[in-house]
Amino acid sequence: MADKAFTKLRLVGCSSTSIEAAVQAAISAAGEPVSWFEVVEVRGAVNQSQVHEWQVTVDLGVKLG
Repeated sequence: MADKAFTKLRLVGCSSTSIEAAVQAAISAAGEPVSWFEVVEVRGAVNQSQVHEWQVTVDLGVKLG
């Protein structure tokens, strides 16, 4: 197996529908091919006692070279 190196980007994805959609929003916003992700933090916004938005902080691995 060849040696590899990655850089990590930390982004926050937001979605009104799900945690998974919030992760996908972050991956889509990266603007580079993402090899892997790690969820760092999950939080949300509440409006009138209802979940209004999921906010997920992720580290995204982008392969170098």
